[in-house]
Amino acid sequence: MDDPPSCPLIQRNSSGPPLSHVEGPLCVYIWDMDETLILLKSLLDGTYGVAVGGSKDLQKGMEIGQLWESRILQVCDEIFLYEQIENYNEPFIGALREYDDLRDLSDYEFMSDGFTAPYDDDNKRKLAYRLRLASQKYEQGLHSILDKEMIKLWDDLYNLTDRYCDGWLSSARALLADICRRNLDSENGVNSSSASCSRINVLVTSGSLIPSLVKCMLFRLDGLIPHENVYSSWEVGKLQCFKWIREQFPGPKTRFCVIGDGPEECSAAETMRWPFVQIDLVRRGSGLRFPGLTMKMLGYYIDAVYGDSDSD
Repeated sequence: MDDPPSCPLIQRNSSGPPLSHVEGPLCVYIWDMDETLILLKSLLDGTYGVAVGGSKDLQKGMEIGQLWESRILQVCDEIFLYEQIENYNEPFIGALREYDDLRDLSDYEFMSDGFTAPYDDDNKRKLAYRLRLASQKYEQGLHSILDKEMIKLWDDLYNLTDRYCDGWLSSARALLADICRRNLDSENGVNSSSASCSRINVLVTSGSLIPSLVKCMLFRLDGLIPHENVYSSWEVGKLQCFKWIREQFPGPKTRFCVIGDGPEECSAAETMRWPFVQIDLVRRGSGLRFPGLTMKMLGYYIDAVYGDSDSD
């Protein structure tokens, strides 16, 4: 598998979401995860098979979804200590950075440090350690935390799922990789205001933070979405996450585009006056899906809100 292209660097802020270290025009693509970049719920409940006209074996799809569900939880619990912290979800990986004293965690005893309620400063420090550990494992990648046998199991499951879903996973990943390549549109002769932008991917998911990071890794998205750019709207809502993202990427030349399948991200994007691209399993109305969604299409949505390059 080819290495993904580099995305713009991120500079950490001491007390809030990370700040972008990108100069000049920037296009920020804000993605929902489930039923947008990946398919899981629609496999588990059979709606994907129904949506594509009954041409799929619904039972096979549900079995594939159940495999993903059980193995995601296994990695969460065994490698990311999720059983310890599932009741303490944070909206982004650096949310407790102010409590982290940056001690060396190489010999830290996570299983016996007494992390528990109440959620006081001492336990926030211990939770900050666990979030830092999660970010380190995310950066290391699957090949550093799983053995060859497990890697093969995941590769086989990914490929099986991608075939069942007619290339949905691989085409979504390919589009994120394109976004990480600067000036791709200009190289292809696409006349769009986003052609001269640097680009970056951000994920805002309604799921818990740690399982969402694990899903990014297992669905081969971790090299395309930095861990600093993964947000969980579980408690705070997507509008609040969008406001943080606007703070993360300030500047008059920054343009935002939201891509998702749900009404919450649509409403939040409307409030922020950002373009919204509707993902739909069955392409109802103006809905789009994978494969099929392209950089050119995203450029049209951005231009419709921000104007084309001639108006800058």
